Amino acid sequence: MQQSTTLNFDSQIVFEDNHLLIINKKAGQLVQGDKTGDASLLDIIKNFIKKRDQKPGNVFLGLVHRIDRPTSGLVIYAKTSKALTRLTQMVKNREIRKIYWAVVAKEMIPQNQRLVHYLHKNEKTNKSTVFIKPTENAKEAILNYQILKSLDNFQLLEIDLETGRHHQIRAQLSKIGVPIKGDLKYGAARSNADGGIHLHARRLEFIHPVTKENLVVVAPLPQNDTVWAACETSN
Repeated sequence: MQQSTTLNFDSQIVFEDNHLLIINKKAGQLVQGDKTGDASLLDIIKNFIKKRDQKPGNVFLGLVHRIDRPTSGLVIYAKTSKALTRLTQMVKNREIRKIYWAVVAKEMIPQNQRLVHYLHKNEKTNKSTVFIKPTENAKEAILNYQILKSLDNFQLLEIDLETGRHHQIRAQLSKIGVPIKGDLKYGAARSNADGGIHLHARRLEFIHPVTKENLVVVAPLPQNDTVWAACETSN
């Protein structure tokens, strides 16, 4: 999967001030470094800011939360230690509302539903197992979804997360029989050409940690994708 470069990174910034930088991550981009050794957005953004703002020293940048590598959409980075500390606490307190869009299999499911499951992460396989009842070493996972649109072969869901567990949306939707398009790990019929999945962190709502203004940030859908384009036409 292709990595972003600083040459075109400007187009991925959807909000920035002295304290925060929110980007629209592309499927395949790493939010921070991992064992693959591939370039991460954390490093790319630091280099971008250093060059753009002509900073002589090191650039401070902290990752506030993560989204999976094959997922696209909004990611918050903090440009000051004050903002990072406050935002990290807000994530723990569930004070940042996260709305996702997902294209899933076209199976019969309720129009809207609150899903409560218990997830256990397997470190070796990097996959979460879903249980319907409290289970040892499994964490409670809660989300609310509604069907936004029916497509020819898929349906578009809007998901409002109550908890933030490992692969939560992917695992819970797979459990009810509607795996996300392209998500082979959780039961999709086939992969997407770019190796990503049709899960997009669409909207963030929270109180700015410093200015205290109410922020609502929306990420444009991935471009040059016929399925995402069909989702957006009547929404």
